[in-house]
Amino acid sequence: MSHQPNPHPQPGPPNGPQHGMDSHDSAPESNEIPPRKILTGAGIILLVLVVLAAAGILRRMNAHAVLAQRTYDLAAPTVSVAPARPGAPVDNFVLPGNVTAYTDSPIYARTDGYLVRWYYDIGGHVKKGALLAVIDTPELDKQVAQAESDLATAKANANIARIQADRYSGLVKSDAVSQQDTDTYVNQAAATAAAVHSAQSNLQRLKELQSFEKVYAPFDGVVTARNVDTGQLISAGSANELFHMQALQTLRVYADVPQVYTPSLRRGMKIGLTFPEHPGKTFVGTLVRTADAIDPTSRTLLTEIDVNNRSGELMPGALAQVHFKTPATNPTFIVPTAALIFRREGLELGTLVNGDKAHLVHVTIGEDDGATAQIITGLKPGDQVIQDPPDSLIEGERVTVVHPGNASTPAGGR
Repeated sequence: MSHQPNPHPQPGPPNGPQHGMDSHDSAPESNEIPPRKILTGAGIILLVLVVLAAAGILRRMNAHAVLAQRTYDLAAPTVSVAPARPGAPVDNFVLPGNVTAYTDSPIYARTDGYLVRWYYDIGGHVKKGALLAVIDTPELDKQVAQAESDLATAKANANIARIQADRYSGLVKSDAVSQQDTDTYVNQAAATAAAVHSAQSNLQRLKELQSFEKVYAPFDGVVTARNVDTGQLISAGSANELFHMQALQTLRVYADVPQVYTPSLRRGMKIGLTFPEHPGKTFVGTLVRTADAIDPTSRTLLTEIDVNNRSGELMPGALAQVHFKTPATNPTFIVPTAALIFRREGLELGTLVNGDKAHLVHVTIGEDDGATAQIITGLKPGDQVIQDPPDSLIEGERVTVVHPGNASTPAGGR
């Protein structure tokens, strides 16, 4: 059989014969990244993140440190210091003194009644025993009359009882009366005699009250107050003061002397006194007594200076400047009064130590003119005194020092 040609030949390559597929041909290769490169990249990223985190932490830590230092700096009060100015050695000191009358007495009534008349007004100079006022006491007068009648009755009863007792005492010797009746009348006579003494004492009491109808001056002095007027009801006792009197011939001046000066005080020493109403004039007083005990509250000794006032120039109730003399002590220092710290522990000054630490010292002041104060004890040469310290200043507190004349003050300063 002959082969017929294929009427539909398969198309072939245009330029050559058709080749069959080679069994060794494969698919195109994929673009995969090696694991080493992946690990390297991840390590770089992690390192960058660690560096960024560390930088942020360091910035925050630095910010906290700066804030803490800033707070610490601002917490310290800003003060100025200056050395204490040396003063002259102390050979005297001045203290305030209270002037009082030598005798100061209120006058009260000892009986009830109505004021008939008064004889001295305020400012009246009276002698001891002078009549100040007269009180009308009608009720007391009636009581005196009644007491006199009671005394007469008691005397009559006592007389009868005595006669009866004497009679029975004579008859009992002859057995004319019984011993029992005799004893009864004798005791009755004794009882009536005691009643007479009681009536006499009551009458004497009422008469003494009646004598207080007239009010007399108890000493030489001046009437400084009159609290009653004619017709006023008077009650006995200390509820209503009639007059007030003071003896002004000699005045007492009381002054509290600091403990440090007490060894120089001697009874009988002469002390100068000045008064603002007598400028340029000095009165001389005598130290007559002290309390002989230090007041534990103020650490002072109460002293009394008597001053002659027969001229009448001085008045009780005034304020005196008492000039005490004392042996010369160590040199003193002058500081502004604004530097003084008044606390419960006493008077203190703030000083600077170690360049930035506050140290509080207890001081004793002498003369004080309002602007500056004399420091007698507590300071030593070279001490730097804090000027105008804050009220909250405490021992050992750190302070920021600003020297006078600096134009700028650190933030947070006072």
